[in-house]
Amino acid sequence: MNEPLLERFHAVIPAGGTGTRLWPLSRAAAPKFLHDLTGSGTALIRSTYDRLTPLAGNSIMVVTGRAHGAAVSAQLPALTVGNLVLEPSPKDSAAAIGLAAAILYRRDPDTIMGSFAADQVIVPVEAFQQSVVEAVRIAATDKIVTIGITPTYPSTGFGYIRCGEPLDVEGAPNGRNVAEFVEKPEEEAAQQYLASGQFLWNAGMFVAPVALMLKHLRANQPELAAGVEKIADAWDTEHRDHVIEEVWPTLPGIAIDYAVAEPAAAAGDVAVVPGDFTWDDVGDFAALGRLNPAADETGTTVLGEGARVYVDQASGIVVSDTKRVIALIGIDDVVVVDTPDALLVTTKDHAQQVKGAVEALKAHGETDVL
Repeated sequence: MNEPLLERFHAVIPAGGTGTRLWPLSRAAAPKFLHDLTGSGTALIRSTYDRLTPLAGNSIMVVTGRAHGAAVSAQLPALTVGNLVLEPSPKDSAAAIGLAAAILYRRDPDTIMGSFAADQVIVPVEAFQQSVVEAVRIAATDKIVTIGITPTYPSTGFGYIRCGEPLDVEGAPNGRNVAEFVEKPEEEAAQQYLASGQFLWNAGMFVAPVALMLKHLRANQPELAAGVEKIADAWDTEHRDHVIEEVWPTLPGIAIDYAVAEPAAAAGDVAVVPGDFTWDDVGDFAALGRLNPAADETGTTVLGEGARVYVDQASGIVVSDTKRVIALIGIDDVVVVDTPDALLVTTKDHAQQVKGAVEALKAHGETDVL
């Protein structure tokens, strides 16, 4: 893209989490970002990488767990070893994004980073890329910029961003100050947010000068900042492995929203660009149904190579990883996920509660299926 500021731009893809609401399809060993959940033939992380390449070229870093390093490298063969950051253990998003910022700062303190989760579905790509360019232009004025999503329904599963006054940044006509970040609301509040027109969904996308990101991390989470900066000092040296083994276990686990975004917004350092594109974080099987509408008159979405499904006066979504015949008769909005060692049966209305089943299985020591 012909945008001079993009020469300073480096994309970061945090690829963490196990997608517990998509169990038993998504598991610790094969989280959702390694799956093709849209029928495109491409894993979510590859789709994320491909839509960032026109903006960042080869300047893309992935932060993921050690267990997924080989799978990520197979998906992204152009990713260099120095741009693949492997976490010894999960520490939430502030450690992942903070370490990326610290490494990039050591390499070039003028870098503008953009953090985009590995498991989001976005169309059209061109509209997303234009929003990122606007965000980079605003970030160059020393702002942390988030890309918010215009809500299409009163979701209680997403956090929200309350928009403030418009900004006056050349080439970024849609930019606004962020008044505040709001936690996931109850149904009534979500309806009020939607009706007001002042709120956007928080998609967890952040574009910022790495120096400003680290400044706020130091101010609000000094222990975390000191730790990731110590690791970053050793990152491009032969001491990397020793230092990360020593420091990483001591880091606190906290989300980037709490560690940086919310306090930075209170200080007036955060802006937002409304994203004029369709976005889904594929958070549960109801979302999977939205992304993969039924292909025939049965009203049932069937995913899985060679799936054997019979439908009679029924609707919903079936994901099959076996050759077992699945018959749905007289039941609406059902969710069936069939894998060799675990079977999930629920409804779209209860899709968010799958996480509870995973937590219960973990508490009972049934970790072999997680």
